[in-house]
Amino acid sequence: MSEAISKLTGRGNYFEDFVVGAKMRHARGTTIGEIENQMLTKLVLNTADGHFNEHRMQSTNFKTRLVFGLVTGSVCIGLATQDTGENALAELELDGIRFTSPVFHGDTLYAYSEVLEKRDADRDDAGIVRFKHWGTKQDGTVVFEGERTVLVKRRSHWGNK
Repeated sequence: MSEAISKLTGRGNYFEDFVVGAKMRHARGTTIGEIENQMLTKLVLNTADGHFNEHRMQSTNFKTRLVFGLVTGSVCIGLATQDTGENALAELELDGIRFTSPVFHGDTLYAYSEVLEKRDADRDDAGIVRFKHWGTKQDGTVVFEGERTVLVKRRSHWGNK
């Protein structure tokens, strides 16, 4: 069973492949539209006008609605997932989350990661990897930073044989 499943994931992102200090620029970017911001903001009952009240925001320095930080963070981590979590068995921790600059509808986000740590897990088929993730806007402005710890499959147990 595990052999058939492993054919669906990449071959270079098992526990053994990560090297502490390695940095990655993830291949894709995505433009944040109104639907991403509006849907999650309202689903979680976030009552901050800055995310959904265009009229009120016109009287601020921003002049337009802000993208909800959890949308920004989720998108940045999502952009990194193909390279860092495709062979994950579990997401273990998010820590040090910071939103460093505002994001607006129409901004395009890109993601970068660094491998901070690798260690054995309490099981033979996986190890633990800690990453630092960054998200930037199209102009290079850093908008998100955070650390993420993931339980990642070992090729020796899950890889194609």
